Amino acid sequence: MHPETARRGAGGARTVPFLIERIAMAHSHQEPIKVGVLYSTSGVTSSAESTQLRATQLAADEINEAGGVLGREIRLIPVDPQCVARNYASLAEALIVEHRVRLIAGCYMSSGRKAVIPVVERHNALLFYATPYEGFEYSRNVIYTGAAPNQNTLPLGSFMLTNYGSRVAMVGSDYVCPRESNRVMTDLLGERGGEKLDETYLPLDASASDYLGVAQRIKRLAPDFVFSTVVGEGIASLYRAFARVGLDPYRMPIASPMTSEAEVAQMGAEAAEGHITAAAYFQSLDTPANRAVVARYHARFGAALTTNMCWEAAYFQLHLLADAIRIAQSDDPTMLLRVLPGLEFEAPQGRVRIDERNNHTYLHPRIGRVNRRGQFDIVASAPARVKADPYVVSHDTPPWTLEPRGHAPREGAGQ
Repeated sequence: MHPETARRGAGGARTVPFLIERIAMAHSHQEPIKVGVLYSTSGVTSSAESTQLRATQLAADEINEAGGVLGREIRLIPVDPQCVARNYASLAEALIVEHRVRLIAGCYMSSGRKAVIPVVERHNALLFYATPYEGFEYSRNVIYTGAAPNQNTLPLGSFMLTNYGSRVAMVGSDYVCPRESNRVMTDLLGERGGEKLDETYLPLDASASDYLGVAQRIKRLAPDFVFSTVVGEGIASLYRAFARVGLDPYRMPIASPMTSEAEVAQMGAEAAEGHITAAAYFQSLDTPANRAVVARYHARFGAALTTNMCWEAAYFQLHLLADAIRIAQSDDPTMLLRVLPGLEFEAPQGRVRIDERNNHTYLHPRIGRVNRRGQFDIVASAPARVKADPYVVSHDTPPWTLEPRGHAPREGAGQ
């Protein structure tokens, strides 16, 4: 018997249960689309995570002001994990079980993401992860919109080896992402005939005096540059210690895939000027699309706030999610995973694409140097978007990083 016939009573009339089901289905299309938000507003990495929260809020506002998705509002449910890995997992569980959320944007440090992955896999939920990370991971239930190693660590390492020299000191925060990123950098250094002078890790709560000791050791070793995978509040401590011991960033810069406008604002431009970062996005990117979204951000949250690489990924991933829901005609993760791979979006950095094979994102790698205004001067850019290689299958040096550019003079020098 056909299901439609089974739901009819005598004479073909629709039964009460069938009508109730139809009413419930129609009502469900008007209910908000709930998105859990796992970004910390307190704790060691809250400076960057707070910008990701605001980027998510901006994107949700834009989507809702344009009529929502399939006539439904995007409703954010933000919680504060306080930068503690176990909190991300417990709060993700609470969002899914208590709030009936199946879509989550969040996590910053890899320790938090790795704690959340078993939760979203168990419940068949989706995590959208907007932070550059160490790679060597794939989960069907994660969409990775931050940079993989071949989109930041390898281009940055190659650029620095080409322009500054091959004697390198490494310093990082003591958890999985910095250690894995430094391993990738060490492999590149070996292939390019370089020398690793030092490799130091500090706890996330290391003191300013701890970083001062590191800077003093670096000064004695006199490397050509420092490769830093320090995160959170430690970034400001490292850069300030660097300046305190009298090291010149225009001769011996700190090169980092982690430092963004958020941390520069935290430490001040004076401590950050001259140092170098690899990212797919900088606020200074001079395109109509970026200027427009930065203007909307400033209008919504205040002109004093800056955007950054993590902000941008958090922003565009919510728009990507909204587009996927429109195409799938559903916010069910199983349906969304049929349309997200291959989906593209015109992000502030340029057009991005979710890879069909690994859930990572094609991005536009760039190299930037901090200027005295606390913004980044973009000194090198990939000519086209780059496919993510999370397992670093290839160590090929990006050709666009091999052109010698010389040491830039300190801004204003000689004037």
